[in-house]
This record gives sequence, C-alpha cells and structure tokens, in this order.
Amino acid sequence: MRVGLVCPYTWDVPGGVQQHVRDLAEALIASGHHVSVITPADDDAPLPSYVVPAGRAVPVPYNGSVARLAFGFLSASRVRRWIRDGKFDVLHVHEPAAPSLGVLACWAADGPIVATFHASYEKSRAVTVAAPILQSAMEKITGRIAVSEAARTTLVEHLGGDAVLIPNGVATDRYAMAEPLPGWPGRSGRTDDTALTHLRGGGALGFLGRMDEPRKGLQVLLKAFEIIGRQRPELRLLLAGPGDADEMCAKVSPELRGRIVALGLVSDEDKVRAYHSVDVFVAPNLGGESFGIVLAEAMSAGAPILASDIEAFRRVLQDGRAGALFPVGDAAALAAAAGELLDDPARRKQLSAEARTAVRAYDWSTVARAVVRVYETVAVDRGAGVVESRPLG
Repeated sequence: MRVGLVCPYTWDVPGGVQQHVRDLAEALIASGHHVSVITPADDDAPLPSYVVPAGRAVPVPYNGSVARLAFGFLSASRVRRWIRDGKFDVLHVHEPAAPSLGVLACWAADGPIVATFHASYEKSRAVTVAAPILQSAMEKITGRIAVSEAARTTLVEHLGGDAVLIPNGVATDRYAMAEPLPGWPGRSGRTDDTALTHLRGGGALGFLGRMDEPRKGLQVLLKAFEIIGRQRPELRLLLAGPGDADEMCAKVSPELRGRIVALGLVSDEDKVRAYHSVDVFVAPNLGGESFGIVLAEAMSAGAPILASDIEAFRRVLQDGRAGALFPVGDAAALAAAAGELLDDPARRKQLSAEARTAVRAYDWSTVARAVVRVYETVAVDRGAGVVESRPLG
C-alpha cells in the first residue's frame, strides 16, 4: 500500500507521538509498503528520506505541555501538494484534534483517512473552543484508532465516536541488549549475591523524560532522592532528556547534587544504554499519559520499573506484575518503594522477567499488522482509488 502519515509535532523535538510515527513508518517500510511522512520542520532540518517538512513549527500550549505545531497558509499548501503527489491508498493522521497538520490534511483530502488518538485528558478548553472547527475535519475520518483505553475515553467524551484499540508499539529488539554507559555498572552479569553487595548503601536510579515539564514528575523523584539519598550514601541518580537540568537539580540539597548525573538530550543509542545502566527505572509521571512509551522501552531493556500508579501505567505494567507502582506524587512512598527494590534483587529479577514477557504484546511486528488491517478495512469500505487533494475552503 501507499501510506501517508501525518505527524502533528515537530520532528526534531523528542516525543511519544513523533517516535510512534517514526517507528510505524519504518515497520511499514520493512513490510514492503511505500510510506511518506509529513511533519512540522524547517526546510534545512536533517530528516530521514521518507519525511517531508511542512514548515517551521510554533510552540503552543497543549495538553499540559508546550507542543511545537504547524498551522498556516504555507503548511496548508505543502500538505495539499504532498497529498496530491503521494497518491496514497490511505492517509493516516495522528492527533487530528491538535491544531496542526492533521486538521489541514483532513480538510484537504478526499479518500480513506485513518486517525490515531494518543492524548488523554479530562478537560481541554482548547478542544472545547475549537470543537465546531474540528468537527468538519473529524467527519472526514473513516477509521479511528486509540492507543489506550484512556485515549479512547478522551475521544468518546470530547469529540464523539469510538475507536479500535491498538497500543503504541516498541521495537523490542532495539532495547534488548546494550552495554551500560561509561562509569555505570549496569545489571548484566551479576548474581543475586553480588547485586545485593553492590546495592548496600548504593545503586542507581534512572529517569528519562522532559526535565522541566511538571507532569513528567521529575520534581517528585528529586524530593524522593532527598530522602533515600541520605539513607544510601552511594546511591546515584541518572537523568536523561531535554530541559534545564541545572535548574531542576538546584532544588536538591548541595551535598546530594554530586550524585546526580544529567545527560540532557541523548541519542537513541545512549538512551538504550541508559536503560541498561540503572538498577531501578523510575517513571514518576503525575498524569496526562495515555500509554507510557518510556515504560515499554524500559520493559524491553529488562529494567526493573517503579512507576506512578496512574491508569495508563497500571495497564501497561499489568497491575504491578511487570513493574512496581507507588501513589501518584508521593515522594516518601517513592523513596520507600525504591529502597525496597534496591534491597531485593530477587524481586527486581522477577519484575525484569515479567516486563520482558509483557512487552511482547507491544512489539511493532504485532502492532503494525493490526494497523494495516485497519487500512485495509477503510480502503475496502471506500472502494478502490487513491486519496486525492482538493482545495481548502
């Protein structure tokens, strides 16, 4: 099939939706499909060969974060041209409710359109205000996918309609094996006895996410580190992700800051190595997550996980079987749970094994096949032919 994927957020800023689109594109290409992606990006931005830039992105507050979106005459013109030249059998729009390329693509296209809904939120003033405008775009969609029950509930309650549930995917083989980062011992090769000896008074906790985005919960982890760091004089904290690490770490007592290592934005290779460098991976998110791709990545790496007990994480971690849970926002509970895991190598080994088993359901080899079945269904329902571009307005 010829598939056009529409990414709403700028390609050069890490995010779950961008990664989903990239991995889906590569999984489809590997299966023999012709794929093109359009995304907000500058013309001189380094992009894969299958990605087309739609123009500069603008930062806009959206779903508790600041998203970099593209919406305007230049982007609309490029979307129309991309659809016209692509001659796609199906157009696949991600986050069509975001004020970005997805809305423009729905307005501009005639033919089979599939939409994937990623976001989870209880209320969105922006979506409520824009609902009449979005409705004309939503009516063009012929197949709907939600990446989680939380995303599906958001769709039903805010936009109407229903969706088939197909989770986010993860390239499990990409994360399965890696050497730890320099100076970090990693987990491979230790027996339970040597692991416990290593962790008495020490060990390593890890975090990956946007450091200065409150809903990612780093501030909760840092408060917990104040507690557990004093109990364990050699415990270290490894942070990875964009944001002002110095500003965040300034909130920690000076005597503990030297045990926090902030890598900043890391390459895909170093991200994998980071998962293999820590004894416990912590996801302290406060909410607004519909799936938890970082959990799926850490699970693929076999990292023992300690996560906030939000609905999305609880589902991915199978109610605590594939990762430990703690009450949302409770730094003291996080510190206590982390200490218990660091002192219990058998429990960490069990969580690691359960995680590697559970994450197989999210491997792209499985997820991409389910997505293609949706493509085939909408293509048959709409009859033979390609997605065509038409003037806006």
